[in-house]
Order: sequence, then C-alpha cells, then structure tokens
Amino acid sequence: MMSKRNRKGLSVLSVVMILCGNLVGCSGMNEDSKDVSVSAVEERIKQAVSLEEMEKGDMNRLKKLYHIDEKEVQDFVLYTAVSNVKANELVVIKVKQADQVESVQEKIRERIEAQKVKLKDYRPKEFYLVERYVLKANQSYILFVVSEDADTIEAAFDEALS
Repeated sequence: MMSKRNRKGLSVLSVVMILCGNLVGCSGMNEDSKDVSVSAVEERIKQAVSLEEMEKGDMNRLKKLYHIDEKEVQDFVLYTAVSNVKANELVVIKVKQADQVESVQEKIRERIEAQKVKLKDYRPKEFYLVERYVLKANQSYILFVVSEDADTIEAAFDEALS
C-alpha cells in the first residue's frame, strides 16, 4: 500500500508532467511554424471564387511580370487575365526566407505602378481595379490580387493560413 505522502507526491509529479507536456507540445505552435502548401491556399481561393476566366502562369511568367528570381520563391501560384487589356491578376508566393518578403513585395509594387501607367487613360475600369489591389504578407506568404473579388480572395487567403 502506498502511503498518503507517496500518493500526494505522485499526484504532484503527475500534474507537473502534464504541465510540462503541454508546454512542450504548445511550444511549436507559434505562427512561424505554420506550414501550409501554396496549392492548399489556391484550393481555398478556388472554393471562394471562380478563376476560370484567368490562365495559370509558370515561373517564366512570374519572372516576366514581377522580376522575381526563382531563388526567392519556395512555391507560388499565378493567375493572369487571358487578355492583356484586362487587369486581373492573382499571385500567392511563399518565399524561401522570411527576410525576402519585403523585397518581393517591392517588385510587386513596381508591377502595380506599371499597370497604373498602362491602364490609366486607356482602360478606366481596369485602372480602377488596379487601384483597389490587395498586397499583403502573412509570415512567408505573399498575396497580390487585382480583381472585383479581391476582398473575397483576401478572406480566403487569410482563412487558409489561419
């Protein structure tokens, strides 16, 4: 039979072990450890809006439009308008290192400015969409979208990474 003192010590030890287990288990759950595939983000966006009127781009297209080097990109998905008179664009980029986020965003801002110049007097409706762009970062992920559905796409991006 266990003495009262041993049972009390065992109870305290059990509580300490449970607390330590919780601390160790939760320590890896900070925001930096979130690792969602870009394709999962893409699927979440596709559930929210239709991307059928856009075409999917590859690394060459990403380089051409944004001058982003593949050394900066771990993974990405790119959709652009089928016609060059439309402004719709969607890109989700996961950079290789978190310190690359700002430089990639700056390259996207350069693209935004180029689109504004191109569309300002020529396509007022498309210019309006460009003016309402969404460019945001969440950890190592970057979202850039020009679309009538920009708010919905932004919400889907946020949900996918939450």
